[in-house]
Amino acid sequence: MKDSYMQKTETLVRDWYVIDAEGQNLGRVASKVAGILRGKNKPTFTPHIDCGDNVIIINAKTVNLTGNKLDNKIYYNHSGYTGGLRERTARVMRDHYSVEMLERAVKGMLPKGRLGRQMYKKLFVYEGSEHPHLAQKPIELKMN
Repeated sequence: MKDSYMQKTETLVRDWYVIDAEGQNLGRVASKVAGILRGKNKPTFTPHIDCGDNVIIINAKTVNLTGNKLDNKIYYNHSGYTGGLRERTARVMRDHYSVEMLERAVKGMLPKGRLGRQMYKKLFVYEGSEHPHLAQKPIELKMN
């Protein structure tokens, strides 16, 4: 019987992808990006190795939320001090902190622990359509 293939970090090849989030739903973009960061789009996927690719998300400011989420969904932060709870609606997050909103959505879909933190470092989110990673020759991915 033949053993399963296990990816080795020495033979790993990482690509760069650009995803345009303009008019796309937040969860759909986040789940697609999380899969690419994990490496699930590759035939050599190995669960215990960070075999994913680098992902650049542009136009984060124009991401879409369905239903009443803009007014009903609340993002929480706590400073650690008494009375330090800060609440923001999804509308405020999209208008003022769109990069953080997309990063939080993707981070929640990655594994918890040191492997997930390693994968999260390969994510780059930008509000506008410009990004400084043109030298890496990123491949543009279409959202369907």
